[in-house]
Amino acid sequence: MHDLAEGVARFRRDVFPAKEGLFARLATEHRPHTLFIGCSDARVVPELILGCEPGELFVVRTAGNLVPAHAPGTDGVAASIEYAVAVLGVSRIVVCGHSACGAMTALAEGHDLAAAPAVADWLRHADAASARAAGDGGTSALVRENVHAQLANLATHPPVARALARGTVTLHGWVFDIATGRVTDVCADACAAPTH
Repeated sequence: MHDLAEGVARFRRDVFPAKEGLFARLATEHRPHTLFIGCSDARVVPELILGCEPGELFVVRTAGNLVPAHAPGTDGVAASIEYAVAVLGVSRIVVCGHSACGAMTALAEGHDLAAAPAVADWLRHADAASARAAGDGGTSALVRENVHAQLANLATHPPVARALARGTVTLHGWVFDIATGRVTDVCADACAAPTH
């Protein structure tokens, strides 16, 4: 098991000194350029995949990289999206799915989630993707369709809709392949290709 205390000690000893100036600046400045919405899966590390430094990405991670459509009421995902777009002024939003996604596998293969009712309820945010991917090749197709569905949900959030109308934000849909490290643009017509 990874020793967390040793990890912190290694960060303080080996990483922080080399980036001390960056962290000093970040202590008073928060200007990420991109909102990255990805899966909570431990194998998907946005800063590593994109080669970004601390402070460049505003990251939201949810099971299955799901973005509930805008609805009244308190919602942590919506609050994070609103903050990134309306307050921080990010210019790009990436929704990134990935290979071997447990959430998408559970849906594609019809796993019994009776023992995980919160997970089952959360995965309902992928119903549109499931409907579109039905009979279209299993988990890989569902992962791609889910990115499209979550981009559509994202566009229902008022701050995103306003930024899109003003042309101050662009949406990107990607799938990260864990085994190869490849990032595929799954919405080339509507989204820009990866830039990192």
